[in-house]
Amino acid sequence: MKIVILDGYTENPGDLSWEGFEKLGDLTVYDRTPAGEIISRIGDAEAVITNKTPITKDILDACPDIKYIGLLSTGYNVVDTEAAGNKNIPVCNIPAYGTQAVAQFAIALLLEICCRAGHHSDAVHQGKWETCADFCFWDYPLIELAGKTMGIIGFGRIGRVTGKIAKAMGIKVIAHDIYRDDEGRAIADYVSLDELFERSDVISLHCPLLPETEGLINKDNINKMKDGVIIINNSRGQLIAEQDLAGALNNGKVYAAAVDVVSAEPIKSENPLLKAKNCIITPHISWASFESRSRLMDIAVSNLKAFIDGGPVNTVNNYKK
Repeated sequence: MKIVILDGYTENPGDLSWEGFEKLGDLTVYDRTPAGEIISRIGDAEAVITNKTPITKDILDACPDIKYIGLLSTGYNVVDTEAAGNKNIPVCNIPAYGTQAVAQFAIALLLEICCRAGHHSDAVHQGKWETCADFCFWDYPLIELAGKTMGIIGFGRIGRVTGKIAKAMGIKVIAHDIYRDDEGRAIADYVSLDELFERSDVISLHCPLLPETEGLINKDNINKMKDGVIIINNSRGQLIAEQDLAGALNNGKVYAAAVDVVSAEPIKSENPLLKAKNCIITPHISWASFESRSRLMDIAVSNLKAFIDGGPVNTVNNYKK
C-alpha cells in the first residue's frame, strides 16, 4: 500500500518514529503541504493521512486511488466526510488520546491566571525583586481557588478529568451537558446552562464545536455571568465570540481569560483577544505532550492496520465495509 502523510510535523517534529506506518506500506512523509500541492503529493496513494491539510471533494475526485483517509487528530472537519463516504472511503480519527494532557493544561491556564508564576519569574529575572524595598512583591492579585465554583461546559472525558482535578483543589464543580450519568454526578452537580453562567467563578469549556455551541460565549451570555468571572478555553476557538469576550475583558466584566485555541489558526494579527486586557493566549498546545502524541501515533497506525485487515475502526463517516 502506498501511504502519504501530508502534514506530519506537528505530530512528529523529530522525537517520535514513523516506523509503524513504514511497516504497513510504502510511506512518504511531508512536514507540511501547501494547498496547491495537495493533489500532486497524494498522487496515486491509497492511504492519505492528514492533520489540518484539507481533503475536499475536488481533491477526492482528482485522486481516484484513495481508499482510506486517516486523521492525526480527533477533529475531522478538514475532510469532506460526506464526499468520502459517497466514494466508500472510510475516514478514521483519533479519539481519547489526549484526555489527561488537555485537562492538565486547562488547570495550568487557570493557575497561571490565579498565580502568575511565569510573569513573576520573568519579573525576578528582570531585576524587580533585587531592587524591591520589601521581601516580596506581586504585580497581579493572587487568587485562592479553594471554595470557588467552577462551571464546566461539556462534561465528557476531558471535562470530567478537569473536574476531578478541580475538586481535589477544593473547588466546587458544576457542569452542563446534554448527557448526564452517575459517573458525572460523582464529580459535579449538573445544572442548566443559565445557572452555570450565574453561579460560576470560573467557566471552563470542554464541549465540541456544533451549530448550537458556536459563539456560545457571547455578549448576551457573558451578561449572565458573575462580575469578575474567569473563562478558560482549550477546546475549540469558535466557541467564543472573540470580539464580545475582548470587550468584556476590557470593561472588567470578565476578570481574565486564558485560551489555547482561537477562531482562525495560526492566530491573525487582527484577533481582538491579542489586545484585550488580562488575556493569556497559548498556541494550541494542550494536546502536544510527548505522551499524548505517542498515543496518537499508536492509534493512527492501529487505525490503518485495522483497515488493511478489513475492519476499519474509529470511522466518522458513512462507510460500507
